[in-house]
Parts: sequence; C-alpha cells; structure tokens
Amino acid sequence: MTDALLPVTPEVRILPRKRPEGARTNIVGLTRPQLRAALIAAGTPERQANMRVGQVWQWVYHWGVRDFALMSNLAKDYRALLAESFEIVLPEVVTRQVSDDGTRKYLVRIAGGHEVEVVYIPEDNRGTLCISSQVGCTLTCTFCHTGTQTLVRNLTAGEIVGQVMLARDDLGEWPKQGAPKDETRLISNVVLMGMGEPLYNFENVRDAMKVVMDNEGIALGRRRITLSTSGVVPEIARTATEIGCLLAVSFHATTDEVRDRLVPINRKWNIATLLDALRAYPGLSNSERITFEYVMLDGVNDSKEDAHRLVALLQGIPAKVNLIPFNEWPGAPYKRSSGNRIHAFADIIHNAGYASPIRTPRGEDIMAACGQLKSATERARKSRAEIAAEAGQPPPPRVARRPDAPDLH
Repeated sequence: MTDALLPVTPEVRILPRKRPEGARTNIVGLTRPQLRAALIAAGTPERQANMRVGQVWQWVYHWGVRDFALMSNLAKDYRALLAESFEIVLPEVVTRQVSDDGTRKYLVRIAGGHEVEVVYIPEDNRGTLCISSQVGCTLTCTFCHTGTQTLVRNLTAGEIVGQVMLARDDLGEWPKQGAPKDETRLISNVVLMGMGEPLYNFENVRDAMKVVMDNEGIALGRRRITLSTSGVVPEIARTATEIGCLLAVSFHATTDEVRDRLVPINRKWNIATLLDALRAYPGLSNSERITFEYVMLDGVNDSKEDAHRLVALLQGIPAKVNLIPFNEWPGAPYKRSSGNRIHAFADIIHNAGYASPIRTPRGEDIMAACGQLKSATERARKSRAEIAAEAGQPPPPRVARRPDAPDLH
C-alpha cells in the first residue's frame, strides 16, 4: 500500500451549527452554567435561577422527563414559560438491531439528516455504551471502516448526551417515581469509541461528559467514562484537567513506519511524541491506567518482536493493553491474526507485568464490532467495490460471503 493512499490527517475547521432563527433552545446538552444563563435570558428571576436549574436538571436527567407539563414541582405559569422558550429533544432512532449476543446497535439521525451509530454491549457485570462524537471521521485509519467515511460535522454536546439518553429509553433505565430505589445500572460505562475522533471535538465532548457525570442526573462517575483518541497530543492533558475521565489510546503498532500506515495521524505526532504526552498525563497512576488499544492484524503488527517492542515502549506508563481481534468488513485490506498468534502476543505482554485482555468480538453479525461503525445510508450509497477502492484494494469478488459463513481467521 503506497503513501499516496494514506493522506495525513487534514486540518479541518468545523464551524458551530447555527440554530434556526426563533427556534426554541434544546435543554439537552447544556451544562449547569449554560442552563442557568438560558433560564435567566428566558425570564427566570436571577435570584431563583440556581433553584430552577436544579429542578429542571433533575426532571430531565434523573427522571428522564421530556414534557415540561409533567414537572409537577414547578408552578404552571413557569412550566408554560419553559415550554415557550425551550424543548427537550433527543436524536431520532432510525433503526435498532439486536445481535445474537445481545449487543444492540442504533442508527441515530441528528439535525440536518445526518446519521451516526451507537452500540450497547451487555456483559455479566457491566453494560457499556459506545457513543459517537462526529459524523464520519478525518483520521483515515486504514483498518477502520468508519475511517472510509469522510467527516461531515462535529456532534453538539446535546447530540452526544442524547445518545446516552436514547439508550436509557430503550433499556427502560429511567427510575420510576414512587417506586423503590433501584441501584442496578444497565448502562454502567460509557466509552467514546464510536464514530469520530473525540479530541477533534473537544469542547462539545467535554460539556457532554460534564452533563453525564453530574451526580444529580445520569450520574456516571468519571472512572466509568473512557475517551479513546488516536493521539491528538495537544488535547491529551486537557482531557485529564477539563474532563477527568479515563484515557484510551488507539495505538496499534510498535514502529513509526507501521503506525504511519495504520494510523496516519502518527505522521503529525509520532510514537515518541505521543508516549511523552502520556507519561506526563495529569493524575496518571496505577489505579487510573491508560489503556492501549491494539488491533491484531495478520502479518502486520502481531509478531513476537512487536510484542517485545511494545513492552519496551510502555516503560514508565501505568498501562494495560487491550488486544482486539480485527473485525473484518467488506473490502477491508487486512485479515485477523490467528488465535494462536494473538495468545502468544498476549502472553508476552502479560509476562512483562501488564494486563493484556483479548477482547471478545461483539455484535459482528450486525456490523457493531470495534472498527465497523459506519452510517447505514453511507454504506448503501457505496458499492463493495467503491469501499475497497477507498482502502486501496482491488475490487472484491462478485460473490459475497454468506452472513452465516464461518469466520476462518
């Protein structure tokens, strides 16, 4: 594969989306200070503003209420004021697919008719929601299906928070008024690992996570949220100081030559520069390790030599390594490493003192696995040959692999 097919991450300036003139303000995604300012601007007396923020916040984010008329501890005239100036709107669920393993994938439509995907992964002791931060992606990582879809725009804070709320709707997770308190959390963890590079949409991601982490609403603690970046070095320290969540790094290679090809942003901030930023990550400790995501690609990055190089690179960084069997997609230019190769790699990492879990692919039958997310409408507009061409590969054979065919890799 030639460098000409692997553009360096472009500098893309995303302008904020403008609200239509006269439109009501959507409360979803406003931080507490933003909501306070908006309530005052709509006519709330300043001396009442903090109290009103608390009341509205609890109705929207604790109880999941969408109708101001149901906010029973507010006077009727104040409810009417709210309804005149504000709305409580989530992205629209277009389709909902459920995998054989229980994974749920939502195709979600946002303002402008654009679409993103959201994935819920249930496990025995947790439920993880994978959310998106952009429509498409600028990064062109060659193993990632999402990377073959060009960037359309950043998601707003409301569109990011809305993904969490619509999943709670579908799972029936909002508490019932008057019912005994239920501490069960179906969505116990949120990962910013869906479509897009979160650190190229930093302010909206930060504000959305402040809403999600607030103790009087959705109340997911900062250690329950993981942000995954491909290595946008200038924003890494800000992630710790302004968001405070856990950090994962989409790493995938042990030499600049290979990482330049797999993760082209490496040409801007190479491995040494990225690792220096990670060693300086504020608050880094063994209790809040950085996760290194490493997709296992047959014959590309899966040798024993790669494993030993990775161990050497991690020195001085409290870390764990998530090994991800490659999830193939039509036209993909890579194959999944064999099970024996993955386990041999994992053993070397583990014997060096680092946790090295092998991720079990989830939701492959509905294209919901890691690296497979891409809006259904975008897929429908492109043939398999076009997808392959974007990846720099020859057209695939005309006979498609049956959905029920065994995975041989």
